[in-house]
Amino acid sequence: MTFLKFILAMFLSFLPGILGIIVAPIQTGGNLWYNTLNQSMLTPPGWVFPVAWTILYFLIGLALFMVMQADNTKKYYTKTMAYWLFVINLILNTVWSFVFFGAHMPGVALLVLLALIITVIFMAREFFRINQASFWLIVPYILWLFFAFYLNAMIIILN
Repeated sequence: MTFLKFILAMFLSFLPGILGIIVAPIQTGGNLWYNTLNQSMLTPPGWVFPVAWTILYFLIGLALFMVMQADNTKKYYTKTMAYWLFVINLILNTVWSFVFFGAHMPGVALLVLLALIITVIFMAREFFRINQASFWLIVPYILWLFFAFYLNAMIIILN
């Protein structure tokens, strides 16, 4: 049962990336529209994005697994809230790719990203209440989302 929970947590955490590939082919030249945009000089090379997201999705999945494995006593409400915030995170993470890369709407994508950041901060707080180590696994994701917010905002400003 533990192994199945781990597989489920990993599958769920990688789901936005899997769905995002449909509209945003691997960034090493796969998305012509994105490559024609003026970008921040801090924009990393295209290969960094799939590497970073793979690491982040793994950490998110591991954090979710730790929450799933935590003792349920006196934490039911917190776990329920953590799961709901995780699902909202999945949805917003997926929607961002479709809005930014699919619909080519960086302004709307920035608003989605803001909602995602807020959701993930609340999710991290709930994870902390359940398992402190799971919180720390989410911190790199939060930092990356702030960096993504900057990159998204710069695309709006420079284009």
